[in-house]
Amino acid sequence: MGIGTDVPAVVFDHVSLAFDDNVVLREVSFSVPAGQMAMLLGASGTGKSVVLKLILGLMRPDAGTIRVNGEPIDTMTDVEMMKVRGNIGMLFQESALFDSLTVADNVGYRLYEEMDMPPDQALRRVEEVLGFVGLREYMDRMPSELSGGQRRRVAIARAVAARPQLLLFDDPTSGLDPITAKTVDDEIVKLRDVEHVTSILVTHQLPDAFYIATHEAVRRNGRLAIVPANERKAEEAEFIMLRNGRIYFEGHAAELRASNDAYLKTFLSGWIPPLV
Repeated sequence: MGIGTDVPAVVFDHVSLAFDDNVVLREVSFSVPAGQMAMLLGASGTGKSVVLKLILGLMRPDAGTIRVNGEPIDTMTDVEMMKVRGNIGMLFQESALFDSLTVADNVGYRLYEEMDMPPDQALRRVEEVLGFVGLREYMDRMPSELSGGQRRRVAIARAVAARPQLLLFDDPTSGLDPITAKTVDDEIVKLRDVEHVTSILVTHQLPDAFYIATHEAVRRNGRLAIVPANERKAEEAEFIMLRNGRIYFEGHAAELRASNDAYLKTFLSGWIPPLV
């Protein structure tokens, strides 16, 4: 599924973007290695969702270069960009399922409509990804018959059905209760560790971000289990905090929670993960 590990999945090189006098990004540079994860943090309006739109080619930077899977997308035509988007899965904050389609048809929509996959092959893939998120028995249900957490998990299944190399999550646990949010977090962890999909996650939910970063999926007795990650594994999840259009912090979970920086301590106040 992935690209060569020596080629970063996403690279921002001195990327700047402004809307009139409102500078959103100022020479932002970062990279996300293939198969790993980046968490984008920051106050509202700091440009986190704009980063996702730039990766999808829905916006173009004013300056700088953006590479996705080794390809410079900031100079691509719309037709060229469509090919790049074929290797990107997107999970929207509100799931954005088609209300008039069954769960199976929602998950398989891209396979049927965009990839012209043979129906029997598409059905097998739909069954596979719904099984992965624990909802195979819900194939014939309508979105209105699902809970909020189930809809979010169906959206995850839809995002990965076409085997994308890169997944973008826009606040995937927003509006969910803590127990339901944890089921979504577990699916994101499994995708990273089992499917080896590169992920970029925008979130305001600090407990979820730290949980995802510090846990891993392992096989035990033939079944997947989510367990605390060792220090080396936890360091593979990068936290990137935006402030005033620039990267204010970049590092792993232990570095973020141990920081004495006044702004970071204020940002984390109200939920400080325990030092272990």
